[in-house]
Amino acid sequence: MDITKLTAALQPEEIEWRVQKKIAAEGSKPARLIVVPYITNRSVMERFDAQFGWQNWSNDLREVEGGFLCTVTVTLPDGRTISKTDGASRTEVEPIKGGISDAMKRAAVQFGLGRGLYNFPKVFVEVDSKFIPEWAIRLLDALVDSINSGKPQRDVIVLKEDHIRQLNPPQPIRRAA
Repeated sequence: MDITKLTAALQPEEIEWRVQKKIAAEGSKPARLIVVPYITNRSVMERFDAQFGWQNWSNDLREVEGGFLCTVTVTLPDGRTISKTDGASRTEVEPIKGGISDAMKRAAVQFGLGRGLYNFPKVFVEVDSKFIPEWAIRLLDALVDSINSGKPQRDVIVLKEDHIRQLNPPQPIRRAA
């Protein structure tokens, strides 16, 4: 069965970036965030709708100690069903909603959706705060586009605010003759 709608490269708008760790400034080195990509749960639902039709897939959620298990079941055109299960812990910010969403996203990976995110380079963002700044989001979106285009990537990428100029290089001033 062709599942290209499900497994096609994720687009920047389908990916959100999460701070995995903050590294404090040390000497002349600025503070850095390690950020990791993840697919949004809304994108999971949209991809399953596009691949199987909204009526041909479902999810079943079960609460387990410390988290949730999600089983995604799809109905193939020949009537066979396939189910895949994965789980996630409760999250810190929204323990129930976050845990449920994470479990569903992890079950979707079992079908191949978003699996390529595990191959993304390690990304550091030089910052003054604990949040990903807007300029870094623009660079992260450009990184996703670059990865999707097949360009070779480094194993480790450090994003700095002055890199934003590479996205929008200054235009030469044209003078009237």
